[in-house]
Amino acid sequence: MTSVQSDTTSQCSQQVLVATASDCNGRKGAAGQQMRLKKQLGLMEGVAIILGIIIGSGIFVSPKGVLREAGSIGLSLVVWGLCGFLSMLGALCYAELGTSILKSGSDYAYIGEAFGSLPSFLYLWDAVFIFVPTTNAIMGLTVANYLAKPLFPDCDPPDIALRLIAAACITGLTLLNCWSTRVTTQLQTLVMVTKLLALGLVIVGGCLAMSRGGVEMFDNMWEGTATDPGQVAVSFYSGIFSYAGWNYLNFMTEELNDPFTNLPRAIYISLPLVTVVYVLANVSYLAVLSPAAMLSSDAIAVTFSSRMFGYLSPIMPALISISTLGSLSCHIMTSSRLCFVGARNGHFPDCLSLVTINYLTPAPALAFLCILSLLCLSNSNIYSLIDYAAFVESMFILLAIASLLYLRYTRPDMPRPIKVSLAIPIIFLLICTFLVFLPLYVRPKEVGMGLLITACGVPVYLLCISWKDKPTWLVSSLHSLGYTSQKVFLGLKEDKEE
Repeated sequence: MTSVQSDTTSQCSQQVLVATASDCNGRKGAAGQQMRLKKQLGLMEGVAIILGIIIGSGIFVSPKGVLREAGSIGLSLVVWGLCGFLSMLGALCYAELGTSILKSGSDYAYIGEAFGSLPSFLYLWDAVFIFVPTTNAIMGLTVANYLAKPLFPDCDPPDIALRLIAAACITGLTLLNCWSTRVTTQLQTLVMVTKLLALGLVIVGGCLAMSRGGVEMFDNMWEGTATDPGQVAVSFYSGIFSYAGWNYLNFMTEELNDPFTNLPRAIYISLPLVTVVYVLANVSYLAVLSPAAMLSSDAIAVTFSSRMFGYLSPIMPALISISTLGSLSCHIMTSSRLCFVGARNGHFPDCLSLVTINYLTPAPALAFLCILSLLCLSNSNIYSLIDYAAFVESMFILLAIASLLYLRYTRPDMPRPIKVSLAIPIIFLLICTFLVFLPLYVRPKEVGMGLLITACGVPVYLLCISWKDKPTWLVSSLHSLGYTSQKVFLGLKEDKEE
C-alpha cells in the first residue's frame, strides 16, 4: 500500500514556493539551524503534553453531561472508570503505531500508511474543520465561563462576553505558539502542576466532606440508571471528551527525542494517573453536591469550591482557568502539526507547510486553525460541541485502530519496537464500534452532520487532489497565495531530514 508520505497530489507543490532553505541561496534559520521543526521534547515534556491536553476543560465540565445521560451516580462512576480503561487500551495501540510509523500526524499518518490517500485526507478534512476548531472553542468558552462566573454569581455571564474572552485566549495562545515551541512546552510543565493542584483540592475537599458524613448520595447510587444502550453510549461521549488527548503526543513524533522510549513511557505514566484522579474527583463532587446541583451548574468545580472552601473559593476558578488555558495552548500546538503535515503531503495548500525562519514554528498552520476556531465561537453551546466533536473523533480512532490490524495482516515483517497483544486492538475496535454506531438514533442530528461533512470531503479530494490538470488561473492563485504567505510569515518549506 502506498504511504501517504509519498502522495504526489499537488502538481504545483514543487513550483509554488521557494521549496527549502537550501534553494534560497543556502539561507538557514535562526542561528544557522536547519529549516526543520526541532527535536526538543523529552519524557517530561511528553508527559506534560499528554496531561496538559487531557486534564483541561473536560473534568470541570463533562461530569454534568455524563451524569445526565447515565441517569445515576453508580453508572456515571462506572462510565468514568471505563473511559479511562478504554483510553489506556487505545494508548497501548497508539504506542505500537507511533513507534512503528515514525511520522508526525498521529491518526492521519497511520490511516494513510494503511489505507492510502483518500481515507487519510477525509480524516484531515474532519479534524481540521470540525474536531480541532470545535475543541479549541470548547476550551476557550470553558476558560471564559470560569473567569466570568465569579463576577455573575446570581445569573449567567453575558454570552457575548464569553465569546470575546474565548477569542482573546485562542488568539493570544496562538501567537505564543508561533513564537516558541520550547517556551510553550516549558509552560506546560508548570501548568501541569497547577492542574494536579486544582484536582487535588477537589479530592481533599471531597475527603473532608465524606469524613463529615457526606456519603448519603451513595445510598441509592443506582437509582435512575439509564437502560437504553444508545443513551449509555452518549454518556460515554462526554467521558471520552474528558480523556481526549491521550493520542496527541503522536502528532509530534518527529519532534520527540528518542521516540521509541519516550513515547510509550509518557503514555504509560499519564493514563493510569489521569484515570485514578478523575474517578476520585467525581466521587468528591458527589460527596459535596447533589445530582440536581451538578446538573444545574455549568461550572461544577466553582460550585463545589464555593460550598467547601468559603472565602477561599475564588482560588478554584483561578486554578481551573490556568489549567484550561494550558490545555488550550497544548492543543493548539499539537493540532497545528496535523495541519502542517497534511499540507507537507500535498493534501492542503503549500502555504500551510511553511516553517518560520526566525522561530522554526509552523506559523501559517497555527494562524489558519486560529481563524477556524474563532469561527466556531459562533456556537457557544458547549454540550452540543462536545457530542459533535466526540463522534467525529471516535469514528476515525476506530479507523486508526483498524489500520493497526490491517498492517499486522499485510505487513507482518514491519519493524515493531512495541507489539501489543492482538486482543487489545480487537477489544478496543469492538468498543469503539459500539460507541460510534449505537447513538445513531439517539443523536441523529449531530451524527448526521458529522457524516455529511465527512462525505463533503470526497468531492473536494477529487477536485483539489486527484485532478492533475488544474486550470492555469487556479495554479496562479495558489502561486500567489504561497508567496504572500512566505512574505507575511517569513517562512520556507522544510529541509529534508538528513
